[in-house]
Amino acid sequence: MLRLMSRPTARRRSYDQYCATARALDVVGDRWTLLIVRELLAGPRRYTDLHADLPGVSTDMLATRLKDMERDGLAVRRRLPAPSSAYVYELTPRGRDLLPVLQALGEWGAPELAELRPTDAVRAHWLALPLLRQLSVYGEPGVVEVRVDEGYFHVRVAVDSGGPVYGEGPCADADTRLVLGGEVSEALARAETDLPAAVRTGSARVEGEGPLAKALLGV
Repeated sequence: MLRLMSRPTARRRSYDQYCATARALDVVGDRWTLLIVRELLAGPRRYTDLHADLPGVSTDMLATRLKDMERDGLAVRRRLPAPSSAYVYELTPRGRDLLPVLQALGEWGAPELAELRPTDAVRAHWLALPLLRQLSVYGEPGVVEVRVDEGYFHVRVAVDSGGPVYGEGPCADADTRLVLGGEVSEALARAETDLPAAVRTGSARVEGEGPLAKALLGV
């Protein structure tokens, strides 16, 4: 009689240090994990969409990291209702709690950007998180549609819905619109300027009548 052997569960690597920082790195310290979180902060994403917006990641590595994130309670995989019926990945509340961590890392890493290299991939929505941090300073809620040379994205400022904090493409319910040229968007990413300065000098154009638009315009 054959005995079926269950496959052993992969053991998560650990620093084995009784330290909150070490424990956090046990969960999110592997290559690609935090960048996957960055993408999923835009809401549920299909595997193919994630792969397209994470240039350089192999299919095997992406699949492994997503399984790790499911195991560690950062993300879940679910099936969309018909007629789509596609499988998507989305963050759990624990995963969404990484937003300020990513924003702090982005702020710290901004000086490392320097000039755009010929080999650098660029996606419009990668500016969403640093821009969200600057927009949040105004203390006004709103949905901001942003146009840059690479395309459109939108950010949800102080909208505590437990849902996406930003998204790709235009947004029909945006109450504020922001147009950024290539030079100013790169300067904002590198933290060489800020939104008030960009608006004041005319390198960032603001449209809208909502409280956030008025705050940006200094009205």
